[in-house]
Amino acid sequence: MMLARATAISCQWLMGSCSVNSVTLPDGKSWSSGVFVEKCKYLEESKCLGICINTCKLPTQTFFKDHMGVDLYMEPNFEDYSCQFNFGVPPPPLDTDKALKEPCLDICTNARRRRELGRNSSPDELSCPQV
Repeated sequence: MMLARATAISCQWLMGSCSVNSVTLPDGKSWSSGVFVEKCKYLEESKCLGICINTCKLPTQTFFKDHMGVDLYMEPNFEDYSCQFNFGVPPPPLDTDKALKEPCLDICTNARRRRELGRNSSPDELSCPQV
């Protein structure tokens, strides 16, 4: 709960407006250990799912687990650019994490450029290099 409050207060300069909310922990209890980012500035400015995943979501989850001893599952919403931080909830395995299965954002300049360059390429060659 302390990490949620500290994150909501100290990280608004990077992520934008956020608030503490309740999340359901693995034992089924509800706890005020979540942070809801209304519209992530980092994702909104980068316009890139791969940047979100590789330079924010995965490293942040790893940092809190390895250096703070706290599980964290981050759930970015690529439609409205919000993000839910779930402190105390372990992230799913990479092969089942919904965020890692999302396609490149249409607005991503890197994806747009790959599409322009690869009109005769296979879809696999044009996919977003996420993880």
